Amino acid sequence: MKKKVVFIFVIFIVCALMASLLFAAEKKGAKKVWEVVYVAKLVGIPWFNVTEDGIKEASKQYNVNGYLVGPPNPDPAQQARMVEDLIAKGVDAICVAPNDAESLEPVFKKAKEKGILILTHESPNQKTLDYDIEMVDNKKFGEHHIDMLVKFMGDKGGYAVFVGGLTVPTHNQWADFAIAYQKQKYPGLKLVTDRIPCAESVELAHDKTLELIKAYPDLKGICAFGSLGPIGAAQAVREKGMEKKIAVVGTAIPSHASPYLKDGSMKHGILYSPFATGKAVVYLAKYLLDGNKMQNLKQIPDVGALTLNGKIIVVDGMVDITAENADSFGF
Repeated sequence: MKKKVVFIFVIFIVCALMASLLFAAEKKGAKKVWEVVYVAKLVGIPWFNVTEDGIKEASKQYNVNGYLVGPPNPDPAQQARMVEDLIAKGVDAICVAPNDAESLEPVFKKAKEKGILILTHESPNQKTLDYDIEMVDNKKFGEHHIDMLVKFMGDKGGYAVFVGGLTVPTHNQWADFAIAYQKQKYPGLKLVTDRIPCAESVELAHDKTLELIKAYPDLKGICAFGSLGPIGAAQAVREKGMEKKIAVVGTAIPSHASPYLKDGSMKHGILYSPFATGKAVVYLAKYLLDGNKMQNLKQIPDVGALTLNGKIIVVDGMVDITAENADSFGF
């Protein structure tokens, strides 16, 4: 009886060891499913809804646990707290579209200390990061807005510039390039007031446009950087029946802008694909987490060719949105 017990015990130990070795071999051969999180400027608006769709599709395609989070309004402090929470959770990569680049520096430093991959989107001057992803050439993008504004309002008269917020990195870079280009190429244009931080809210952009119309009778154009700015401006222009007097151009989701482009309250849209942005973020995070070198990558699948300038990844994905093509983009 004693021998039988010993025999059973030995068999048990052998089986346990074999199972342990098999599990270790499987674990060694298996690829880790990376956790990649995109922290949006805010959630619940069309732009980041479409970005999230791109993240979901790419996550399935590349076997990544990718998802999007963000504050309910464009609050830098809330964004920073979300990054803190993700650091505590121990995610593998964090990509942020900053509301304020500077306010993220302390939490980005903490993330780097923990070995977390840090990507930014639309923050080319960020100090602490691995890489920044730009879906357009920012200089060309800002300047093209002015060319389109002039196309519809002429090269003389007053205009205003909207941005999402005065600390939003790329919106203000686009505005800087646009205004410098206007002064050099179209000196007959006049910026009627300092750039206005309202383009993350339809209601605020609408109200600011009404204020501008009242305060500046010579207003002939609005250039809006921020996906809700052109929509709110177009609503105000339509409300006042000033479609033929004031030209609105700017960044907007095609399906969102379509009715305003068709009735003339918005003249032109300029964009890159937020869906492609979501796909690019997931692909690049996995590519780098897998140990690949950024210098060796020339193309992002389903997105396009890229150039690398130091830590800035640029995909030239700018597209024009008109009344004729707005319904053809699928978002």
